[in-house]
Amino acid sequence: MDKPMNRRTKVLQVQNNYNISESDLGEQIVKGLPQSEFEVTTAYLKKKPGESDPKSCAEHSVYFDFKSSEMKGIWRIISLYQIYKVCRAQQFDVVICHRFKPTHIFLLLNLFLDFRRCIGITHGIGDYDRGYRQRAVNRWIKSNWKFVGVSESVRAYLIESCKKLNIQNTVVINNAIDIERAQSVQLDRATAREKLGLEELDFVFGTIGRLVPVKGHKYLVQAAGLLADKYPNLRVVIIGGGREEDALSAQIKEAGLEKAIVLAGWKDDALQYVKAFDVFVLPSLSEGLPISLLEAMSGGRPVIGSSIPSIKPVVEGIGKVCEPKNSESLAECMSYYLSITARELEEAGCLHQTHLRDKYGIDDYRDKYRNLVLS
Repeated sequence: MDKPMNRRTKVLQVQNNYNISESDLGEQIVKGLPQSEFEVTTAYLKKKPGESDPKSCAEHSVYFDFKSSEMKGIWRIISLYQIYKVCRAQQFDVVICHRFKPTHIFLLLNLFLDFRRCIGITHGIGDYDRGYRQRAVNRWIKSNWKFVGVSESVRAYLIESCKKLNIQNTVVINNAIDIERAQSVQLDRATAREKLGLEELDFVFGTIGRLVPVKGHKYLVQAAGLLADKYPNLRVVIIGGGREEDALSAQIKEAGLEKAIVLAGWKDDALQYVKAFDVFVLPSLSEGLPISLLEAMSGGRPVIGSSIPSIKPVVEGIGKVCEPKNSESLAECMSYYLSITARELEEAGCLHQTHLRDKYGIDDYRDKYRNLVLS
């Protein structure tokens, strides 16, 4: 589709659920598309904001507010037609789809609408494990599609999973953060610790994430159990909520670690608490490229990460890498940080912060998506 002279490029960005946070990478894509050149609409398939909830920085927002049942069976056809009518009326040049559901929808709609470019962003490994998802890509992908993996390991996974994806139509754009914004919301160490009920002399290993098995929290609890007697000032703080909360609480109680481990629950903008930690820990079994890891580095926190493909390249050479599902390996990494001086710990944090600026700054991220939209 050729756009008229002097008309701004019309971009539709589609998210599955309305959920805008300060670190939302979809919003960062919008910020890389200046209004002088682009007219951007953000659409959400499910949910909508309340009066006091944040809105997208895009010029326009669309809230379809579908129920989950309306995205299945015969109702799905009606929902698809509603999306089709909006796209046909607005004549978007480019569509950016986050995760599988929006990508699946626009693989279908692209058969009937004349988009110049469609972009499907995959945020983690596992999204295309199901055969019908692979078949959808292989059956309906056209030459105007580009797929994005948020790390090299995610791109490799996509190419391995879907036979129609290759190094020509599947690219890597690493997740990134707005470092200055992240630092601006971080509480100072004393205030963050006070809010979390921590003492000044505690040595704190912290993590942020959903309480689900894939995050590997149970191995962090086990590792703390291996070290608690030797290091009585050791504390572990786990910020997040999820279905594993009861199981983790039971594990902590059974091990007698109620004093050493704090399940802090879900927190609004948990990024503000990272300076309460001495070291950030991410013992995940699978990830895309976790924003929480980058946010911790923005606060000058050294990190421990599991040696999975999406974390190891970020951490190796500056932080400590442990084997996934291995509490002894994790405890060894924790022991290293417990044994070094306060000055060495501070220097390690500064090294992480410098590495973050060099490799995961937001300006490069925005430029890469802008170039992809224009390609």
